[in-house]
Amino acid sequence: MTQQPFSRPGAVDLSGLKRPSPTGPPAGGAGAGPAGASGAGSAAGSASYAVDVSEENFQSLLDASVTAPVVLVFYSPTRSPESVGMAEDAATAAGEYDGRFLAGLIDIDASPTIAQAMQIPQVPLLLVILDGRPAAQPIPGVLTLDEMRALFNQLAQGLTAQGITGRHQPLSAPPPEGADAEDQVDPRYAAAQAALEADDIDGAVAEYQRLVEANPADVEAAAGLAMARVLQRTQGVDDATARAAAEAAPDDVDAQTLVADLDLMGGRVDEAFTRLVELVRRTAGDERNLAREHLIGLFAAVGNDDPRVLRGRQALASALF
Repeated sequence: MTQQPFSRPGAVDLSGLKRPSPTGPPAGGAGAGPAGASGAGSAAGSASYAVDVSEENFQSLLDASVTAPVVLVFYSPTRSPESVGMAEDAATAAGEYDGRFLAGLIDIDASPTIAQAMQIPQVPLLLVILDGRPAAQPIPGVLTLDEMRALFNQLAQGLTAQGITGRHQPLSAPPPEGADAEDQVDPRYAAAQAALEADDIDGAVAEYQRLVEANPADVEAAAGLAMARVLQRTQGVDDATARAAAEAAPDDVDAQTLVADLDLMGGRVDEAFTRLVELVRRTAGDERNLAREHLIGLFAAVGNDDPRVLRGRQALASALF
């Protein structure tokens, strides 16, 4: 059976981590925030290391902190107008460190649930996240651009001393002059895309694996690898036979994960997630861990910003705890 080429649009949606253009709405549908505003750090021709955060892309931002620190800036245009400028300054400072930091700008008026979940007592407030957890005490109050730069410099020195050298990939960069951004293929992924178009799934997996090993912060490559592995696992599988085996052995991890892969390939994303969440709920020990890890891989294939993934993560947490 010929596999369909892996297509980024619709297959892996990472739009929540893309910095919005100055004329468009930011990710998550909130009003235009500092990362999308014009000014220092967002001039045409520069790469972006800042993102306007919403409930939809917040988990992706926490995931990115495994590679390098994420600096969260909580601000409010209504409660503290000067905090908007601080958020813009954080975006500027982050852009000066070539990926050592990613600035996540959170308008608590637009996304109050994030502030509630993080137990933010006031705005403005700055919080450094590393490995998904706060790496230092939160810093309240307004910081000037110079103070922000001094803070980032201190953080960079501390990271270097600890041997932490990971870097974030830029969230956006300008397309070539005269080019339609929608038609551009990132040359980093050209070999993997060519392999997929040639129905060489193993070759695509190898290419994406090489990219991920070279740069673990490359979320696009990680998502491509996750989806290519789904294609690899389902190559040549007879759907009816696989489903009959899963029906006969409801707690067999191999049988259930294979059908979850088939569901995902068929667009039945919620069904795939539910199948594995229930498998996690029924199993224990190594089997439970295998089911959980497989489900996390499917989350990556679909895209951490996808609302179905957000629902799936909540269901998984409920099943685990």
